[in-house]
Amino acid sequence: MELIQKLAILADAAKYDVSCSSSGAGKKAAGKGKGFGSTEGMGICHSYTPDGRCISLLKILLTNFCIYECSYCVNRSSSNVARARFTVDEVVQLTVSFYKRNYIEGLFLSSGIIQSADYTMEQMLEVAKKLREEEGFHGYIHLKSIPEASQHLIDEAGKYADRLSINIELPRQESLQQFAPEKDLHQIRSAMAKVRLKRDDTREENSAKQKHGGSRRVKLERFVPAGQSTQMIIGADSSNDIDILSTSSNLYHAYDLKRVYYSAFSPIPHASRQLPVKPPPLVRENRLYQADWLLRFYQFRVEEIVPPESGELELDIDPKLSWALRNRQHFPVDINRASRYWLLRIPGIGTRSVERILTSRRFHALRLNDLAKMRVSLKKVRPFIVAQDYRPASTLVDSLTLKASFLPPPRQASLAPSGVGEQLALFG
Repeated sequence: MELIQKLAILADAAKYDVSCSSSGAGKKAAGKGKGFGSTEGMGICHSYTPDGRCISLLKILLTNFCIYECSYCVNRSSSNVARARFTVDEVVQLTVSFYKRNYIEGLFLSSGIIQSADYTMEQMLEVAKKLREEEGFHGYIHLKSIPEASQHLIDEAGKYADRLSINIELPRQESLQQFAPEKDLHQIRSAMAKVRLKRDDTREENSAKQKHGGSRRVKLERFVPAGQSTQMIIGADSSNDIDILSTSSNLYHAYDLKRVYYSAFSPIPHASRQLPVKPPPLVRENRLYQADWLLRFYQFRVEEIVPPESGELELDIDPKLSWALRNRQHFPVDINRASRYWLLRIPGIGTRSVERILTSRRFHALRLNDLAKMRVSLKKVRPFIVAQDYRPASTLVDSLTLKASFLPPPRQASLAPSGVGEQLALFG
């Protein structure tokens, strides 16, 4: 098979994995005067960092042959799809040539499981090792690690990769047993824990070297500097939003994950009869990304974000606004007096705006016009704040009236695009 044919098959097969981002990686080439590569610039395969920066990756599978039978996966062993397999040298060649043409900034490499978990992990490790040691490539490398692989292979991969990811896929063990019988949630979590411990140990060792090295340059160890991430498929099983976000919250705290990515289930060719016939509304993926940001950056807890009576996020309004409407007793909030905690809970005000408010009000009392200059949406914040020259009218207090004023046009929810949920700043 020609290389271009392999690329068409294996790039298309990789599109279902959304857990790739270069956020947290170093931006400049590690070796001055030698080698090439960085994680800056623009290219063809677009992904987005949490701060909205657009980055480009060559996103491919080493192979879409697989010995596993995961019902939700288009590359499962029983799937009737075109198959292909790259050699290690072909992936290296593609990465180098695409980078030198300024098409990409790095490599995202995953794979179906062939022969065994160890064999597959060895092949991906060899790609990263050749890029770093033989080609002098200093760009971003994200490897999909395999939880069943031997620990020494994961440790070795962490020396060459900027980020490792292990997809948890579904939040509950019973769902994995039903849809992916070869996978085990305990084994996946154990692999995540080992990566975290290795990262913590490496940081401690490097800190000790710097402390005792004084002014001398010391060689620091490298292990997954951009951390680890994971993906969950939304709508393939019966898990509700509180199940999904509870799992995400636990993963962030227990394993220091950098990102949990959410991928709305999409019907695949030759699908298993166990799977839903229709995909979930794509706006659900968007709401989960917004809720995820509330967990990570806005000091919310899962039980606050998800309405307890339903266990599901509201689809017609964002989760921060939903919480505010359910907790009207806490509003309006005086932007000139409130703590950072309460400022973060005002719909329409994001983390950067909160910092600007805290800085600006040290010098003068803030008015509505000051918020407008910070590019805060006055339409969204008016019902929830008190400013120097403003207090909301009593007619704006009723939650049902407020919710109606914030509802999107009828078709907006159904047209929400997939994969951009984390970029839509619907709550500031």
